[in-house]
Amino acid sequence: MRRHVFLFVVLILALSSAPYCLAQKSPQTTFPDRFGSWVSSTPPAKVKATDQEAALLTESGIEEWLKRSYSNGSQTLTVSLQRFHDPSGAYEAYTAALDTGMEPSTVGQLTGIGHGRLVMLIGNIFVDVDQPQFATTAELREFAGIVRKSADATPLPPIRTYLPGGFTDGTQRYALGPAGFREALGGLDRAEFASLADEVGFNLGAEAMFARYQRAKENSVLVLIDYPTPQLAEQHLRHLETALSAAEKQAGTTVERKGTLLSLVLRPSSSAFGESLRNALRYETEVTWNEPTHKITDPPWVVILGRIIILTLLFMGLAVAVGAAFGGLRVVLKNLFPGKIFDRPGQMDVLQLGLSGKRINSRDFY
Repeated sequence: MRRHVFLFVVLILALSSAPYCLAQKSPQTTFPDRFGSWVSSTPPAKVKATDQEAALLTESGIEEWLKRSYSNGSQTLTVSLQRFHDPSGAYEAYTAALDTGMEPSTVGQLTGIGHGRLVMLIGNIFVDVDQPQFATTAELREFAGIVRKSADATPLPPIRTYLPGGFTDGTQRYALGPAGFREALGGLDRAEFASLADEVGFNLGAEAMFARYQRAKENSVLVLIDYPTPQLAEQHLRHLETALSAAEKQAGTTVERKGTLLSLVLRPSSSAFGESLRNALRYETEVTWNEPTHKITDPPWVVILGRIIILTLLFMGLAVAVGAAFGGLRVVLKNLFPGKIFDRPGQMDVLQLGLSGKRINSRDFY
């Protein structure tokens, strides 16, 4: 009876928690029914990527793409939400959506506004708001706060912080794989270097960061590629050097390694400008050597040496004592019990050369 009651209680608890669990995974937890003065009367709709978008989104690890419309009186705005496996994939999609016609918005960090759209990166979620001018900044911040509650708060890739300051806003790009690498080069007017995507080694954990730099008459595109180990970086440094054509090298394109980071300066206006970008990298290598040191709490070496000598003498004395005890005990037993414990005559086989007629006696051995 008790067993049936226990199973019944467990079943009731499971059923009561099921709606909560489903709500945790439901799109409504990310897409609210309303925020500020904006209300939606329709559920989120799934969006299918075009063939042109599919390669990059698949590489970024997209898990779902939803769209929902909100209305406020006669005004309407549409919100698109892309959820990725992790923030790195979402960051790749976010940077791919930026361009030089967009500016940072006051809604929050990692946002851009322009061309009648607002893009936001919130953890592993990329948000695209159409016609954001209809909503107030406070309303958009409220929506971002709701989305943030269900977003992955894992930090973004550190390679984004290695870029020197002063790059043109909207030109920063992040690539997790060949598709993002090629798209970034195309957007930065360096499509002729797209063949390098096959030499980078994304399948070994590499990641890349791009940006364009424009200063007076000087300009260039800087590409950073980070690897898990310095050995992989050195190996792919040689691959990239081989893949660069003679014309590209003559145009000033160079690749160098620093620790696990490769830096490519693509077609700089001058070699001096390219070198200045490389020198401004915010990346430092650090090597630590855990060499054993003498601690203050350790005894002096004279005391340690004395203890070693004393212990050695004690061990030698113990060895002599044990040897004497073993041999002495054998002799005593032999004298007290001759031929009964050790060297019994009936069990001894002795080879005799016959040089004398004296018979061998086992007692002669002691």
